[in-house]
Amino acid sequence: MSAGRDSAVGEQAPAEAAKAVKSGEKVHKATTRKKSAATAATGTSAAKKTTGKTAAAKTAAAKTAAAKKTAAKKTAAAKSAAKKTTAKKVTAGGTAAKKTAASKTPAKKSAAKVPAKTAGAAPAKATAAPTRALKDESRTAMVRRARRMNRELAEVYPYAHPELDFRNSFELLCATVLSAQTTDLRVNQTTPALFAAYPTPEDMAAADPERLEELIRPTGFFRAKAKSLLGLSTALRDRFDGEVPGRLEDLVTLPGVGRKTANVVLGNAFGVPGITVDTHFGRLVRRFGWTEQTDPEKVEAEIAEIFPKSEWTMLSHRVVFHGRRVCHSRKPACGACPITHDCPSYGEGELDPEKAKKLLKYEMGGQPGQRLRPPADYPGQPAPPLAGR
Repeated sequence: MSAGRDSAVGEQAPAEAAKAVKSGEKVHKATTRKKSAATAATGTSAAKKTTGKTAAAKTAAAKTAAAKKTAAKKTAAAKSAAKKTTAKKVTAGGTAAKKTAASKTPAKKSAAKVPAKTAGAAPAKATAAPTRALKDESRTAMVRRARRMNRELAEVYPYAHPELDFRNSFELLCATVLSAQTTDLRVNQTTPALFAAYPTPEDMAAADPERLEELIRPTGFFRAKAKSLLGLSTALRDRFDGEVPGRLEDLVTLPGVGRKTANVVLGNAFGVPGITVDTHFGRLVRRFGWTEQTDPEKVEAEIAEIFPKSEWTMLSHRVVFHGRRVCHSRKPACGACPITHDCPSYGEGELDPEKAKKLLKYEMGGQPGQRLRPPADYPGQPAPPLAGR
């Protein structure tokens, strides 16, 4: 019995052992599979992390490259702008040098001139290219240009003269006082009756104020002007023996007489050079770039330093003539101006020659002048008398 059991037990032992081995192999395989799965999962996660880091690195690299390109473009743009600025400066410098050199060379006479004896002749458009006065124009260059323009104006207006009718210094003094805030034409149409009634300072000093006011009414501001005429006539009678003084210091002491009026009388009745700074003269000398001053006395002082004293009186007439006929305040006739090649303001007015020609006034436009009794060499027509007088 026991031997059989032992035999049975002995036979069962190998079988159980075989089972155990198989079971162990299964467990080992399962464990191996789990480890392989875990390892695979870990590898995948690591791969994902690595891929993410690589992508981030690539993105950062792309941003860096873009930033570098942007910076390079900005740098290139800055360099380009710097080159353009340098080129402009060089060009401006060269232009300034050329203009300065041109100002030192006497300009060719303009082809646009008005014949001295031809009424209504309008100057043609200047053919020379205008040379602008620069802000940095030297004093010497400006003086040369200004004197050249004066010579040009002398050729255009050889007949320039005071546009007030007068026969003596007293008439010129009174006419100049009356010319404030009105035209010389209106004064010339008014003074014949005035001087017929009061030919001397003594006569006018004794005039009836109301009658005097009525005679000069057409000139405007007749009450204030009558007061000035009465005052200066009385001063001439009482202080200067009825004679108009020939000194600036004495003239400016008369009622209603300032430096402008005094210079008109001195220059045209006594032959004493003087610069007359009226509205036209002040406007043009600033437009010409001869001065930037607006105060009449300062304008007079600066212009006097540019031109010789012998030119002062005629310079005043030429500039005023040009201002009244061509270089108007609101719309200059640039297209018909004979001195455009030296004028820094060329282009402010009408450039078309035909349209500009229509803007010309007085003898330049074929119309009567301002004087009823003009000088013998005046190429235009005398002005008509005041209607009803």
